[in-house]
Amino acid sequence: MATPKPILVLTTGGTIDKQYFDDLSKYQIADSTVARLLEVARVTLPVQIMEVARKDSLDLDDEDRARLVAAVRDASTDRIVVTHGTDTMTTSAAALAKVPGKTIVLLGALTPARFSESDAAFNLGMAFAAAQLASPGVYITMNGTVFPAERVTKDRERGAFVPVS
Repeated sequence: MATPKPILVLTTGGTIDKQYFDDLSKYQIADSTVARLLEVARVTLPVQIMEVARKDSLDLDDEDRARLVAAVRDASTDRIVVTHGTDTMTTSAAALAKVPGKTIVLLGALTPARFSESDAAFNLGMAFAAAQLASPGVYITMNGTVFPAERVTKDRERGAFVPVS
């Protein structure tokens, strides 16, 4: 049996990696929780994790997105998962759409992964499944759904990602 192709996980920060230190602190982006989430899930696929940024997505700029696009373009694998804050996920997805021939799946969390009732682990699992099965293109996995990246938006009132027509 052939060895499965590796999945590259690029981390950029966002709520998925936020940590709350004490009553006087704001949330801060801490070390990525991805490796631990994959360990707990007993993922057996070959995985490489690389940090591109450690920022809230509202703080990501064109330079950060250019680094993200370069990391995807230069990756030796064609299956890539990107952890990202939800506020500007679709902006980064649009930038990544310029990279042909790769299956790129973005995910985030509406609650930090360090919280017991976070959606982070589920969204990461969805992203891993989509990266293995979806055709080349850019996707967002949130709320139990795989969306083509160009046809989704974050609905703040509902606290969910929803399709756009």
